[in-house]
This record gives sequence, structure tokens and C-alpha cells, in this order.
Amino acid sequence: MRSINFTKGHATLNDFVVLVDRHDTTPLSVEDVRLICDRHGGIGADGLLRAVKSEHMPDWDGDPELWFMDYRNADGSIAEMCGNGTRLFARYLVDNDLAEGPDVQIGTRAGLRNLHLHADGSVSTQMGIVRLLDDPVEVTLGRDTWPARKVDVGNPHAVVMLPPGVRVNELDLSQAPTWSPVDAFPEGVNVEFMEVADDHHLAMRVHERGVGETLSCGTGTVATAAAHAAAAGTGDGEYRVDVAGGVLHVTLQGAEATLRGPAMVVARGELQLPDRPSVE
Repeated sequence: MRSINFTKGHATLNDFVVLVDRHDTTPLSVEDVRLICDRHGGIGADGLLRAVKSEHMPDWDGDPELWFMDYRNADGSIAEMCGNGTRLFARYLVDNDLAEGPDVQIGTRAGLRNLHLHADGSVSTQMGIVRLLDDPVEVTLGRDTWPARKVDVGNPHAVVMLPPGVRVNELDLSQAPTWSPVDAFPEGVNVEFMEVADDHHLAMRVHERGVGETLSCGTGTVATAAAHAAAAGTGDGEYRVDVAGGVLHVTLQGAEATLRGPAMVVARGELQLPDRPSVE
């Protein structure tokens, strides 16, 4: 068996396992990640955050001394970015004296991210450029099909603005939504379903690629706020987004966004993984 120290935490109930592998000496296979994130046979999580020094990431051309958030979905697939994950990642680094707060910089596959740890326990992430794309897309859930807005927040999103009379809490997200055209998202997509409470107050549920429905999605709230602001003409400012796991706040300023919400560590321990099969 292989022993690895782990930390478990969440950000608005979007939960993650955090592992530190400073010099990239313990790479994890797809099967390893699936086992760790399994809610019956492993620790259980929506995803895994591996902390690696950026110098060991082959496609990183920034500061080699930064910590890099190597993010994996629960099915073992690699994702470019995770807004909730960045907040927990920064919390973990500061709590374990791996970075000085309250301002923290980290590397991600979507680029450099700047974070700030607030005195009230919340963490803000500067999410970078949000791109609203005009390619026509439709999302189907069960027997219903709705138009969706393509949004790039460093990772792909399809935002469905539900029509009047359709409540977000009544949707059946136990089934995976599909989209058309299929080649609009060749590597899969996070699908958000949005209901408007008022101009700057939204409710959202999300089906994440590689996971299924999660109780929160940081990049998804940013995509949702940006899609709503463009459609409703409400412009820059702060948007409250209610998710099943709590409340997140998105501030839009021009093409850029900031995400703020809670992040907390809940457990630490030692993980036992099966030995890898020998290769003859």
C-alpha cells in the first residue's frame, strides 16, 4: 500500500481532497484519483487539488516558485480551472505556512490567479477574463430543450437562462444534460441552469463535466453572472448567486471578474492507496 497525507475541505460544499507533492514525485493515475474521490471506497470529493511547485509543470512559463494547483475532476480527468478550488487551495497554503497571506498567487492551467484571504474567513479570487461567445448552442435536459450562452472562464460553460415559470430547484439533474451541436464542446462542458430573483440576485444549479451535479461551482457562478449581465443589460457590479451549498458573490468589472465566498478545511489524515501493478 502507498501512504499519502491528505486534507479535506470545501468551498460552499463543493468539496475537495488536497495533497501536497512539492517536487512532483508522486503523480496520480486516473484510477488513483477516482478511488480517492469515491464517496464509498475513498475519502469522497468532487475533485482533487494537488499542490506542486510550478517549475515541475511542463506547460507553465510563469514564476517557477509559485504553487501550482493541479486540479482533477472526480472521474480523474484534468480540468483547466476551478474557482471554488482556488479558494480552498489558498486557504490550505496559508494555514500550513506554505504561503504568506493575506494575498496569495497560484498557478493554474488557466493562468495566474491572485487571491485574497479576508478577515471574515471568506476568500476572493481574481478570475481573469470572462469571454462571452456568440456560437448558438442548445442544451437538452430530459424532454426540455433551451438555448444556452457559451461562456469561457478559463474552462467551458453553457449557461441556460430558464424561462419564466421554470424553477431551478425543480430540475432533475440526476441525468446528464446534452448539448447541440455536439462539437461545440469537444472536451465536455459545465452546464449551469439559472433563475433570476432580481437584477443582481440569481439562483443556479450546475452539472459539472466529470462529476455530475455539484452543490456549487465557482467558475459556473461567474459564467452565470456574466451571461445574465449581458442578456439583461445590468452591467458591471456585484451579483449574488445562490447555489445549493450557500451563497457566492461575483463582481464584474469590464471583461474581468472576481469571485468571493467561504472556504474551510474540515479534516486531515493519512490515505492508503493500493500499490500500482508492476509492469513486466
